[in-house]
Amino acid sequence: MIPPSLRPLARRLRRLPDRLLHPARRRAAGRALARVGPPQRVLFVCHGNICRSPYAAAVARRLLPPAVAVESAGLIGPDRPSPPEAVAVAAERGIDLGPHRSQLIDFEHVREVDLVVVMDTRQRHRLLRARHELRGRVVLLGDLDPEPVATRAVPDPVEQPAEVFRACYDRIDRCIGALAASWRTAGGEDAQEQGGKLE
Repeated sequence: MIPPSLRPLARRLRRLPDRLLHPARRRAAGRALARVGPPQRVLFVCHGNICRSPYAAAVARRLLPPAVAVESAGLIGPDRPSPPEAVAVAAERGIDLGPHRSQLIDFEHVREVDLVVVMDTRQRHRLLRARHELRGRVVLLGDLDPEPVATRAVPDPVEQPAEVFRACYDRIDRCIGALAASWRTAGGEDAQEQGGKLE
């Protein structure tokens, strides 16, 4: 067991690979988006579909072309509302999560999706175990972050205060900006524009 005094150091060391590998992972995510090309259907997935993926989908609907169908789903618990903190912080950004109710992922339907965007590696592994044909079409949202990262995952803010939601949604905004920028260039090439950029 790690002594309490050493836990912050242990946490930093655990996260060191994510920080060091982020530039390479970002380039790899850009190449994956280029291979997929401008998609017609995008699915955002998180654990419960009440905090991260519905917000990411709402931002994507703003930034992606209207012809792109954007959906979100989770791995547990259908028909649940977003928590009050999620609704309040999203509202600060002009997004209404009040009517949202969680959707359970449909593994048959997901085969028809061009791109699946997940929040962490566990979600990616679960999707690929269920549908191995999705390989090459699943991207970690955090890998698109144009800023240095502490962790590859976009951490779940559920049951946390509003400040945690703000930090989470700031990161999602950056990542969706990079995603949208990658598709504003011809053939889904890596974005060179100012704003959300992919290296």
